[in-house]
Amino acid sequence: MSENNAAINGPSSGAGIPLRSKIRIVVADDHPIFRDGLCKLLALEEDFEVVAQAQDGRQVLDVLQQHEPDILLLDLKMPGLDGLATLQRLQVAKNKTRVIVLTASDDKNEFVQAMKLGTSGIVLKQTATELLIKSIRKVHAGEIWLDSHTTAAVIRQFVANDDQPAAPPQSAPRDRERSPLSQREREIVALVAQGFKNKEMAEKMFISEQTVKNHLHNIFDKLGVSDRLELALYAIHNNLHTGR
Repeated sequence: MSENNAAINGPSSGAGIPLRSKIRIVVADDHPIFRDGLCKLLALEEDFEVVAQAQDGRQVLDVLQQHEPDILLLDLKMPGLDGLATLQRLQVAKNKTRVIVLTASDDKNEFVQAMKLGTSGIVLKQTATELLIKSIRKVHAGEIWLDSHTTAAVIRQFVANDDQPAAPPQSAPRDRERSPLSQREREIVALVAQGFKNKEMAEKMFISEQTVKNHLHNIFDKLGVSDRLELALYAIHNNLHTGR
């Protein structure tokens, strides 16, 4: 494969749309047919611009430095410097690009490691195209993206490995001024992080499901989180997931 595949310029911004108004994307995958096909699909979206491609981790580092994209779609299984090693380099470099891991792997340990290394989203390659497109927009807006099959497994793995402190994802809440949680709220946060649903928490705590919802509303407001996954990751990072 030619070395000039390291950075392939994407389409122009289009008439009437300023370049920076688009979500600027780099696609990193070692399979050229998949990579080229994905780039063509993304280019169909008016608010997307694929600015470059990369076929391995070393090229990713060069391309990100050159283009400073908003989003990196990163395969985990690449030759040379693989996806996890690339994420480690990006974390050390404090790179601002938000990363979505796009993978065919079903190794939940890899997903956990990727989240600890600052990944903002994980999308399986068998996912429908419209969900990938939605994940890019969500992550660009500062949210975390995991599908329903991945979320519970990632949280379980975080809890099972709670002796290893987890680094927060790039979009996790940080250093906010906030009101302290009550003891009951801390109990609910711990149960959310352990994967319990509202009804299960209500039964476990001998309260109504509506009361659980009210507590969650207050917790979201106090911590500035937007959903249960972000709350769970916040809890794990701040050692609130055990209820101690």
